[in-house]
Amino acid sequence: MVLNSLSHRLPSAIVEQGLLRERGYWQQCQRSYHFQPIYRVNGSLMAIELLTAVFHPSAPGQNVSPELYFAKIEISQRLNIIAEQLELLVRWERKFIGEKLVASINIDGSTLLAIRHNNRVRQLIARCPWVRFELVEHHLVPQELIVTQMSEPVPLWLDDFGSGMANFSALTEMKYDYIKLARELFIMLRASEEGRNLFDVLLVLINRYCKGVIVEGVETHEEWEQVRRSSACAAQGYLFSRPVPFDQLDILPKHFI
Repeated sequence: MVLNSLSHRLPSAIVEQGLLRERGYWQQCQRSYHFQPIYRVNGSLMAIELLTAVFHPSAPGQNVSPELYFAKIEISQRLNIIAEQLELLVRWERKFIGEKLVASINIDGSTLLAIRHNNRVRQLIARCPWVRFELVEHHLVPQELIVTQMSEPVPLWLDDFGSGMANFSALTEMKYDYIKLARELFIMLRASEEGRNLFDVLLVLINRYCKGVIVEGVETHEEWEQVRRSSACAAQGYLFSRPVPFDQLDILPKHFI
């Protein structure tokens, strides 16, 4: 009977130890911050997106998925990271105000809702009216939930339209300042003449739901020219810059030629 009892308990104990080790792994992960610029179709600098690189001390040169990292940690920790990001941006307050730039920060719906209970984050948001939150596509929440539970309006962008849950249903559920078109969709539409025609029609339609469309993942001058000829307002991608360490923000070109 004792042996049978131990054999039944052993698998659950092993699973629990595995979960503890996994939790410990993610708790030990560290972060560094980079940014990527966003340029208007006239070539002027519009904004920067704050990017989070995540790595474990055992392999500092090997980044792990930020999406997976944020999914594995508690909301309270995510809020601390949002505060950390806002405090970093505050140091560059004069640049953002003086050059009329905005900075976007990725956030999931659950963390966005939790902001209402975090005075530290709320105070930082009030100090940074030039900050925008990019709602990540795999954590969308209904508009009425955010509207009813958020104590102050938070300007929102939609990230990766055309990928996962970020589709037309998302446009009808939430009001966004700007919508970012996923590179995967952009490349797919570029692959045929019909797709290129549909690209123009799609942007006209999306523009009805926001102030403008930002095309993500522009990597070539040919892609950039297509964006410039469309009704998109801006673009982002490796053509303009790969992710840059945040301490180099001051040397970012104000215009892309």
